[in-house]
Parts: sequence; C-alpha cells; structure tokens
Amino acid sequence: MTKFSDLNLNSKVLKAIVEAGYETPTPIQAGAIPPALEGRDVLGIAQTGTGKTASFTLPMLSLLARGRARARMPRSLVLCPTRELAAQVAENFDTYSKYLKLTKALLIGGVSFKEQEAIIDKGVDVLIATPGRLLDHFERGKLILSDVKVMVVDEADRMLDMGFIPDIERIFGLTPFTRQTFFFSATMAPEIERITNTFLSAPERVEVARQATASETIEQNVVMFKYKRRDRADSEKRKVLRALIDSEGDKCTNAIIFCNRKTDVDICAKSLKKYGYDAAAIHGDLDQSQRTRTLESFRNGELRLLVASDVAARGLDVPSVSHVINFDVPGHPEDYVHRIGRTGRAGREGKAITICNPRDEKALNAVEALIQKEIPRIDNPIKSEEPAKPRKSAKPNTEVEAEGAKSPKASKPDDKPVKHARSDDKPAKRSNRKSDKQSGGNQVVGMGDHMPQFIALSFDERRAG
Repeated sequence: MTKFSDLNLNSKVLKAIVEAGYETPTPIQAGAIPPALEGRDVLGIAQTGTGKTASFTLPMLSLLARGRARARMPRSLVLCPTRELAAQVAENFDTYSKYLKLTKALLIGGVSFKEQEAIIDKGVDVLIATPGRLLDHFERGKLILSDVKVMVVDEADRMLDMGFIPDIERIFGLTPFTRQTFFFSATMAPEIERITNTFLSAPERVEVARQATASETIEQNVVMFKYKRRDRADSEKRKVLRALIDSEGDKCTNAIIFCNRKTDVDICAKSLKKYGYDAAAIHGDLDQSQRTRTLESFRNGELRLLVASDVAARGLDVPSVSHVINFDVPGHPEDYVHRIGRTGRAGREGKAITICNPRDEKALNAVEALIQKEIPRIDNPIKSEEPAKPRKSAKPNTEVEAEGAKSPKASKPDDKPVKHARSDDKPAKRSNRKSDKQSGGNQVVGMGDHMPQFIALSFDERRAG
C-alpha cells in the first residue's frame, strides 16, 4: 500500500502531514500527486469527500518550497466556486505549510478590498480566490497574473453551474501559457471537457470513481410525501422534516438540511427554531462574517442543524456530519451527489434522506438515472390520520331500527324512547311533493318516500302492536 512517504513530497510538507495524523493517501491523492510533482498537468475526476484538496495542495507546496513572490504577482493561483470552499482550501494550506516560509492570500467577497490589497502588495506565494473577486482586483490594477507558475481550478462542474466559465476562460488568458494546471471536477460535462481540451496540455487523467457516484458508506433513503392540502403543503412538509429528525433520535448528532431556494432556507431554519430545534441558516445573501460564525459553530459542535442552500454543498468540510437531509430534491442531479457528500466522509458512515413530493418525482428520477441506482423508499415518519368513518347507509340503519322495535329489550320502560324526526307537539312541515298531497301531508320530514311504515307510529302504538 502506498504511503505519503513514498510520494517524493518535500520533507517539511511530509512532516506536517504526519503531524496532522495522515499516513496513507486516498486514491485520488495517490494518482494525482506523482504526475503533479513531475510538472505535468493533471485532470482529476472524483466524487466529493475523496481528498481532492490535498491532492493539489501537497504537490503545490512542494513545488513552491523554493523561490520568493514579488509584490502583486502571486506564484500560484487556486480558483474556487464559493467563499466556503476557498476558505476550506486556505485552511488546508495553513495545515500543510506550517514548516514552510510561504505566504498566502484569500480573495473572497464580503471582505474589505483594502485588507486584501495590503496582503497582495507584500507578495504572496499562494493566491486562493473566487473568480469574481479575483477579476475585481485585476481590473483595479492591484493584481498581475503573469508570474503564475501553478494554477488550480477546483470543483469545475460547480463553476459551470454558477456561470463562471466565461470568467475562468478569461483568467486562463491572463496567466502564462507555460503554467502547470491542475483541474478537478466531480463530473465531466461537455463544456468542462471543452475547457480541459483547450487549456490543459496532455494532462494526466486520474479518475478514481465512476462519474457522479455517491460514496458507498452513505445510506440513502427517500420519503415520498403527499400533502393533504395544497395551501398548507409547505407547513406539512416542514412537519415531515421535524418527524424525520425525531425518528433518527441520538443517531442524528448533527445534520445539514438543504433547500433549493434561499427564502426556504430562512423559513425552514426559523420554523425549526420555533419548535425548539438548534438550527441556523446559511446562504449566499448573508453577510460573510455571519456565514463564517455559523459555519464555525457547526464545525465546533455548538450547532446541531445547519439549514443551507447549495452554496454550502461544495465547501463545507466537517468530517463527522451524521446526516444530510434534502428538504427539496435538487433541480440539478449532480447537486444531489455533492449535497450528500457532506456526510460519510473519509470512510465514515453517513445517512442521506430526501423528502420528495409528487411534483418532484421527475427530478428524483433524474437523480436515480445519474447515480445509476434506485434510492430505497422509507415510510413517512408521521403517523397517518385516523381513517375516515364510513358513510352511513340508510338501509342498514333501517334494519337496526327494525330489530330494535321487535326486541323485548326495546320495550323496557327504563329505556329512553327513540327520537323521531317528527315531534307530536309540532305540526309536520308539508312537502310540495305530489305524493305528500295525496297522503294528506302526514310525512316525516327528512326521511324520504322509502321510510318504513312503523317509524311513523307513535311509541305507544308500537308497544300495543
């Protein structure tokens, strides 16, 4: 079995790896690190949670161990689709570069431009950024990309989903043709394939799993939910969510709950808090400082339930997430893989549950087609309501009444008399029916023409009979 010590990494990087508690590389790391150290371009295809970040972080640090950055001219560049993923990559660099005198800068939205410019002006070896903020700095004249020796595009398929591909192509054009490129993605859409053919030079293709597959350590289930009232569909769905959390009990130590829309994220989080659950929301419209505090609380175990939009599906690395709950079936099947990849990481077991209503069945079918298997269905944790009482039938009731009239028990004086539709002290209302006129109008209201004759008799008359 391959060990990190067999991969020819820089000795100081290797020392940091050992102190972090790692000895054996994951398949994507074992496949990507050797060609990266040889100076080749790498195209890595692997599902989320397989260690892609370290597969480019470790060789980059080894390659950059010698040399010095100049002001505004970073030596390497890592592009990430979201702020959370960029911050996660920055943490990895901090962990593995502790014995190297390398500098880094994190360029993401929600942070002051001046603070970021001050760091860039000093010169950085590693620049980690989201595409939009990177181009903002470039257009301000604060950044020069002509000295980039190593460039990384992480989660390229997510870049495609978020509309960053034109920005990525522009950034490629700003970097030297001689750069070394690492390109990582969980899936390979045709547009992603086109970019790799254009900007990578004879890359080493490392694919450790079938495209768009979920980890085998994740137990997947679907709850088929059908609302009773259309106007209360959302509240009924939130009730199902609470019942799911309760049904998992102590096994659900923490969970990420994914919603498709930001408004639903807020509503769902507020609803859970209203019912006494420890929950908080995170999505793209929140202030960066608030998002950071919420994520830290979740990582530290201070927060049990994190309600999120897909902004957190790619960048959140919490090794011990026990559950992922899809409050909504994702609109893009690939997002399902990335969402549930937040649990069952690093060989741990995890559980993913999806709530699906009838209008989401088409999206669920697309997910199952992508992962090439049917997701097992489980029962709705909410107990079904009591079955509706059967409608009263006139004929059986008539027979019961007839039996009661013939029974000796019915003639006991202590028994309460049966109330009739007609009262002797009030005149019966006349019907406009022709049959009523023919019979003198002496009809009991509400019984219809099929009323048995004995019902029209008084109690004394029936006793005498």
